[in-house]
Amino acid sequence: MKAFKSRTLIEKLTIPFISIVSGFILGALIMLFFGYNPIAAYDAMIMTVLSSPYFIGEVLRQATVLTLTGLAFNVAYQSGFFNIGLSGQLLAGWLSSVSFALAFPDVPKVIMVPSVLIIGTLSGALFASIAGVLRAYLGTNEVVVTIMLNYIILYSTNYLIREVIGTGNMTEKVGENASLALGFITTITGGSRLNMGILIAIVMVILYGFVMKHTTMGFELKAVGLNKEAAEYAGIHVEKNIVLAIFLSGGLAGLAGVIHGIGTFGNLYTLTSLPSEGFNGIAVGLLGMGTPLGTFLASILFGILNIGASFMPNRAGVPDELASVITAAIIFFIGSSYIISYSLEKFGKSKKQTIKGDQ
Repeated sequence: MKAFKSRTLIEKLTIPFISIVSGFILGALIMLFFGYNPIAAYDAMIMTVLSSPYFIGEVLRQATVLTLTGLAFNVAYQSGFFNIGLSGQLLAGWLSSVSFALAFPDVPKVIMVPSVLIIGTLSGALFASIAGVLRAYLGTNEVVVTIMLNYIILYSTNYLIREVIGTGNMTEKVGENASLALGFITTITGGSRLNMGILIAIVMVILYGFVMKHTTMGFELKAVGLNKEAAEYAGIHVEKNIVLAIFLSGGLAGLAGVIHGIGTFGNLYTLTSLPSEGFNGIAVGLLGMGTPLGTFLASILFGILNIGASFMPNRAGVPDELASVITAAIIFFIGSSYIISYSLEKFGKSKKQTIKGDQ
């Protein structure tokens, strides 16, 4: 039993590491093919970010949202539900929190901030629950439903901005009473937009790990994801847990929407496409192998890639689109994790057989 646990831990560490390294190697080969210097490009991307408190703050700001969307994906995925509607649920939280803050501008900050966080979280949770209920009780495909819901909320939001809550293509800024900014965080990060969301994300990482590992609810959610029929035979209410999983998933995505919208921008504007943070959250959750700490670390990596990409053209002459190629390569190798796991298993067996043969 100890060996099984140790092996599982090794795989959880090795597979993401191989995926990341393979992604960077593939990115380097592509840059070499087009005549660019990969060492200069990676130096511009990574070292420039890590040498500045401001850009470190911006990385952590992005990591905050990606951590929450990554956890949102994980809680659904471990329950057997592939939530591809994270972007829409994030947008639902963003829309509802900004709308509330603008509708009640005189509410004191001590009441406003918790209110927008709760309202955004519930909006994402309830919006996601539409797909959960349809999957649990009617057997619909959650991928199709969540994709359709994504576009419903996207175009509904744009309509509301233009016709109801905004002027032109954006809303007014929310008041200072709704701001998530914290003075000491802004100061130590050189005036970045990092806010109290990072503290909330850390709490969610700890809470997620505790719930999934040490509570009955977490056990039941994972049991349903592993084997729905066996879970039902054991007396677990499968339909209830499916709805609960997507409710929690949507809630985390909605919370990310509040932090992304009010914490970063302070308003809402029309979007030509869905927020990328939802889709990147899927990659972050997969790279983190479903673990809370792994998800947090993966979100920091993606934050570095996203922020650092802007330095590649000026400092290394490399198009910033190549940073997206690197990210895509990492995601590709994450998707190939079964192949990596299978190769590691075969290598381990081959090594044992060689040792036995030598003996």
